[in-house]
Amino acid sequence: MDYGMIGKIEKAKRYAEERDRFHFNSFEITFSGDNNSHKLGFAQGKFRCDCEFFLTHERCGHTMALEILFKGMLEAPVGA
Repeated sequence: MDYGMIGKIEKAKRYAEERDRFHFNSFEITFSGDNNSHKLGFAQGKFRCDCEFFLTHERCGHTMALEILFKGMLEAPVGA
């Protein structure tokens, strides 16, 4: 491995520890729940999930887990 790559790896490790550098604008994932897999997304400051609970409450255990996981890294909701 060349010297330039070693420097890039060290820089990447430092960046990864500085979570405030990252801001998610949008993403889609598959969440493996206890009973089923669910499709989740985040865009324009809002989550979406295909589970029944989310449809009636606009929040669920799946989206709350992502809020915890990505704390400080998600785009603020519009108007917040």
